[in-house]
Amino acid sequence: MTRTAWISLTTDYGLTDGFVAACHGVIARMAPAARVIDITHLVPPGDVRRGAAVLAQTVPHLPYGVHIGVVDPGVGTARRGIALVTPGGLLVGPDNGLLLPAATALGGVTSAVELTDPGWLAPRVSRTFHGRDVFAPVAARLAGGATPADAGPPVDPDTLVRLPPPVLRRMAGGFTAEVLTVDHFGNVQLAAEPALLDEVGDRPLVADQPAVRGRTFGDAPAGALVLFADSADLVAVAVHGGRAADLLGLVPGDLVTVRAGG
Repeated sequence: MTRTAWISLTTDYGLTDGFVAACHGVIARMAPAARVIDITHLVPPGDVRRGAAVLAQTVPHLPYGVHIGVVDPGVGTARRGIALVTPGGLLVGPDNGLLLPAATALGGVTSAVELTDPGWLAPRVSRTFHGRDVFAPVAARLAGGATPADAGPPVDPDTLVRLPPPVLRRMAGGFTAEVLTVDHFGNVQLAAEPALLDEVGDRPLVADQPAVRGRTFGDAPAGALVLFADSADLVAVAVHGGRAADLLGLVPGDLVTVRAGG
């Protein structure tokens, strides 16, 4: 494999403990020339779907590298640790659905391995901190040019764990979609493609609240809802100068109906 200068980290570790620093330290000791991009460490604890969405929407904009994802409520159980090879980069993390959307965004899985070779891992592997003891060491070796196939036995990509598809139901004059993410600004991202906005007109209702269809936040009056295509090319709801999630009382996993206004 080709040596790469880049490793990214996406976790739910937070910023108040030393977990992130420990992963950085392992990488620095094993691959001192590698540069680390912290995508986020503020994924809600155990929220695999949110971590998968953040990772998938970010990695296409990063340089070719090794991307570590650790949102891992099943750590220490029988769930597999895996490395995925794609045309656009390598992915390392738990086999719980977290990595596959990002793999798709990078061109699809061309091969996969289970991380079982003890020579690739920390000398002692904690049952509860595989980010430090499994995934960071593997990523550092891959960044140094090691071959993924040497990390463990091959995995049939068809056996990889997949998250259930988000809910999207089309209906006459609108649709019902699952909330995928709520960002730092309170903008609500839906599991719907922007083409569906053509069915709801310029004055839609979002959860029975009046909104305007726009291209950006300022297309709505101050304090009003605006429905638009976001930077990930998905339908999103925002409030000009406010927080749509708070106004509508929405969290990831909720269902929202968007329909043409009367």
